[in-house]
Amino acid sequence: MIEARLYGNENFDLQVVEHLRNLGFDVLTAKEAGNANQRIPDEQVMEFALREKRAVLTFNRKDFFKLHKSIPNHFGIVACTYDANYEAFAKRIQQAVLSQLPLNGKLIRVYRPIS
Repeated sequence: MIEARLYGNENFDLQVVEHLRNLGFDVLTAKEAGNANQRIPDEQVMEFALREKRAVLTFNRKDFFKLHKSIPNHFGIVACTYDANYEAFAKRIQQAVLSQLPLNGKLIRVYRPIS
């Protein structure tokens, strides 16, 4: 099991989560946590991740960039751009996260490759 514990924000793809789990990540989804379909504000998503000691995995880059500045003592934010190649996407996340461990207080950007 990889040391990084992740929390997949509500809009994060389950297919990518499954690939990350296959790579050894501990990933909790918003649905599994009982936080889906509730329009939970990003600040509360961050608070939940803090309580659970997890880094947030999100496509909502702009808002979480702001939260990174206003709540610097978090367990990490992995802000991504969407990529339908789920397996390759998960591997890019893995590479980015492993290169930054521990994630505490870090903002990690994972972008889709330019084709």
